[in-house]
Amino acid sequence: KEETTLRSVDIEALTPGMILARSIINDDMIVVLSEGTMLTKAHITRLGFLGVPSAYIKDEYELSEAFQNVAAIFNPASAFVTEYKEVIHTAREIFDEAGKSDKPPVEKSKTMVKETLAPMAKQSGAIDYLLEVNHLASDIYNHSVRVSVLAGVLAKWMMLSAAETQDLILAGFLHDIGKTKFPPRLIDKQVEHLKGEDLDAYMQHTIDGNRMLSASNELSEGVKLAALQHHECMDGSGFPFNLKGADIHLYARIIGLANLYDNITTEREGQKKHTPFAAIDQITQDMYTKLDPHVCVPFLKHLKETFLGSKVKLNTGLVGNIVRYENDFSSKPLIRVSQKEIIDLNKSPEIKIIEYNPK
Repeated sequence: KEETTLRSVDIEALTPGMILARSIINDDMIVVLSEGTMLTKAHITRLGFLGVPSAYIKDEYELSEAFQNVAAIFNPASAFVTEYKEVIHTAREIFDEAGKSDKPPVEKSKTMVKETLAPMAKQSGAIDYLLEVNHLASDIYNHSVRVSVLAGVLAKWMMLSAAETQDLILAGFLHDIGKTKFPPRLIDKQVEHLKGEDLDAYMQHTIDGNRMLSASNELSEGVKLAALQHHECMDGSGFPFNLKGADIHLYARIIGLANLYDNITTEREGQKKHTPFAAIDQITQDMYTKLDPHVCVPFLKHLKETFLGSKVKLNTGLVGNIVRYENDFSSKPLIRVSQKEIIDLNKSPEIKIIEYNPK
C-alpha cells in the first residue's frame, strides 16, 4: 500500500469507526489489533493503556469504491482480496445453512468452488495473496476458504488432474463443516489449548462433519474422508481414530498440511504473530512423522521458490532479501542485508525472521 492511502493518527485523535490500515504488534510480536479492525471506544482505550503512541488509519479515499476499483486494476493482490471478501459471504451462508439443516448445500458449494475458489487457487501469486488476507479473521468461514485455496495450490504443485484438483478444493472448503455443531465456547479455540471434555467435544467435529457429508451421494469418498481424517497423523498420533500411513486418504493428508499452514500463519489477536517461515520450520520438523513427505516435499520446494527475492525483517533489526536456499529441505534461507553481507540462517540459529514483506 502506498503511504498516500493511509495516515498516522495520534491515539488521542482516534475516534470509534476508524479502520486500522496496519496491524498493531507489540515488542514481543503479539498482535494487539489486526489490520482492518473497525475501532471501538474500548479498542482506543486499550491502545492508550498499552502506551501505543499512534496508529495508521485508512483514509476516506482508500475506503471509497473508486479507489477499490482502480486498485484492483493495477494490483492483482487487491483484486484477489476483493474476490476473497466477496466469497466469504457465500461461505458463511453455506455453513449457516448446514448448521441449521444438518445438510450442507452441496450444489451451492460446488458452484462456488468451480466459479471462484478454483480460479483463485490457479493464480500464480495465490500464496502471497493469502498472506494478504490472513489477518482478516480466524473464524470457520475464512479458515475454510483459505484452506480450500491452499489445497488447490498444493494440487497444482503435486500435478494432480483437473478433476482431482476441483474435488480437493471442495474437500478443503468442507473439511471443518462439523464445527457448525460446536459448543459456542469452542468456536475460536485451537486444539492444542484444549483438554478433558473440551478436547473430546473438539475432536467430535471430524465425526460430525463426516456424518453430515456422508448423507450426500453427490460427494466423493475423498471429500467425506477429508472431513473425518484431516487431524489424523502418519505416525498414528492424530485423531479421532489414530490411523496410520496408507489408512489415511490422500485428500486428508493434503488438507491436514494446508490446515497446519493456515493455522500457523493466520494472525490472531492476543497471540504471537508468525511468519510463513515458522510454518516451513514446523512442516520440515513434522514431515517424516506426523505429515506425509510425498505431500510436504512439493509444498516446501515450491513454497521456498515463491519466497525467493522477498524482503524480510530479522530479530536483529536488519532488513534484507532472501537470495537462495541450500539444496536441503531442512535448510533455512540466506539473507542479503547489504551489498557486502549475506547472513546464512543455517549457521546463525539465533537469528530469526520475524516479519515477511515488512511495510
